[in-house]
Amino acid sequence: MEANYSIPLNASEVVVYDSITSRVLWILSMVVLSITFFLGVLGNGLVIWVAGFRMAHTVTTICYLNLALADFSFTATLPFLITSMAMKEKWPFGWFLCKLIHVVVDINLFGSVFLIALIALDRCICVLHPVWAQNHRTVSLARKVIIGPWILALILTMPIFLFLTTVRDPRGNVYCTFSFKSWGDTDVDRLNTAITMLTARGIIRFVIGFSMPMSIVAICYGLIAAKIRRRDLVNSNRPLRVLTAVVASFFICWFPFQLVALLSTVWLKEMILGGGYKILDMLVHPTSSLAFFNSCLNPMVYVFMGQDFRKRLIHSLPSSLERALSEEPAQISGTGTNSLPADIEIKAI
Repeated sequence: MEANYSIPLNASEVVVYDSITSRVLWILSMVVLSITFFLGVLGNGLVIWVAGFRMAHTVTTICYLNLALADFSFTATLPFLITSMAMKEKWPFGWFLCKLIHVVVDINLFGSVFLIALIALDRCICVLHPVWAQNHRTVSLARKVIIGPWILALILTMPIFLFLTTVRDPRGNVYCTFSFKSWGDTDVDRLNTAITMLTARGIIRFVIGFSMPMSIVAICYGLIAAKIRRRDLVNSNRPLRVLTAVVASFFICWFPFQLVALLSTVWLKEMILGGGYKILDMLVHPTSSLAFFNSCLNPMVYVFMGQDFRKRLIHSLPSSLERALSEEPAQISGTGTNSLPADIEIKAI
C-alpha cells in the first residue's frame, strides 16, 4: 500500500492468507456471506412486503418494517463484499461504489442495531406501562421517533465519507481503504491522524454501536421477563424462550466481531506499523461474517416468531396467488384497515 498510510477497513495492512487455517476461514466466511445474502434478501424482502403492504400500519409493524429495510439494504450489498473478499481485498468496482457500498453497509448495520434496541424499548414500555402505551403510543409518534436511529447511524458513518477512497499500490492493485494522504504534511502527521481517527472510530463503534444497544436490549428484556414471571401473564415459558433467543442471537453474532475490532483498536499502532497480532487479521473475516449473519436472523427472531405476523403471512401468500390467477378480483377484508390491539402486539414478541 502507499506510504501515506492507506489503511484497509479492518485497520490492518494485510489479511493473512498464507496458512491452511486462514484459507479455511476465508472460504468459510465467503460461504456464510453467500448464505446471508440469499436468506437476508429473501427473508427481509418478504417482511417488507407483508409488514409494508399486507398488514395495518402500527407502531410494531413500522419498527419491523424499518428493521427489514435496514437488513435488506445491507444484505443487497454483500455480492460486492464477497467479490472483494474473493479477490483478497482488491476492489474492482471503482471509487464511487467504494464509497457508496460502504456507506450503505455502515448506515444499515448501525441502523439495524439501533432499531433492535428501539424495538426492545418499545416492547418494554408496552409490558411495563400498558395504560400509558395505549394512550400515547401512536403511529404518528412512532414515525417521528424512528427517524432517530437513522440520523445517528448517518452521523456515525462520517469517517466513510471523509477518509474512504480507492488506492492503487505499486503493483497496480486497487483497494478500497482509508487514506490519509491529504491529512498531514509528513508521514508522522498522517500516521497520527490515522491512529487518532481509527482509535476514535473503534471506541465509538464498540460503545455506541454495540455496548449501549446490547445493554438496552438486555435490560428491557430482563424487565419484561421479570414482569411475565411475577404477574403470571402467560401459561407457559415460551415467551421467555423467545426473549432469550432475541438477546442471545444478537450477542452471539455481534460480540466476537466487536471484541476483535476492540482489540484491533487497542493494538492499532503496532498493527499499522506491521507488528504482530496476525491472529486478529485471521479473525476479521469469520467474525464479521458472523455479525453480518444477524441480518438474516432478524426476520426469524424478531418477526416470524410473532403470532400475528405468522398468521398474516400464511394467509396472504395463498390469497395473493388466488387473486393473480382469478378472472375476478377477490375482495379480501381485514388486511389493511384495522389496527392491531395492544395486547396482540405484546404477544407478538
